[in-house]
Amino acid sequence: MGGGGKVYTLAEVSQHNNAKDCWLVIEGKVYNVTKFLEDHPGGDEVLLSATGKDATDDFEDVGHSTSARAMMDEFYVGDINTSTIPTKTKYTPPKQPHYDQDKTSEFVIKLLQFLVPLLILGLAFGIRFYTKSSA
Repeated sequence: MGGGGKVYTLAEVSQHNNAKDCWLVIEGKVYNVTKFLEDHPGGDEVLLSATGKDATDDFEDVGHSTSARAMMDEFYVGDINTSTIPTKTKYTPPKQPHYDQDKTSEFVIKLLQFLVPLLILGLAFGIRFYTKSSA
């Protein structure tokens, strides 16, 4: 993969996004993989779904062999102008109130410390009332 090829913008590469004209961006390089679509072991859908973006992560996630990487040389058409690729934003989850599990268990214990004696007291009065009324 030599340098010195034409430099493309992502918009230019994105126009090549169908089975008759398919270009990919991988590791800062642009590849015309149209002739390889039928031979790709994962099927042409995999390659077509990677058009219009930096497909480096998709390519790396699969774990291509060294022979597959060497094969890329014949499809190389140029480099990508990296300033035209949108920067990836890191996902930050929305702010949520802090849930303190320890406080919740303290609350439950205090509630039970209040309710259990009341329940026992109520049960004692109920039994006493029942035994007096039936005698």
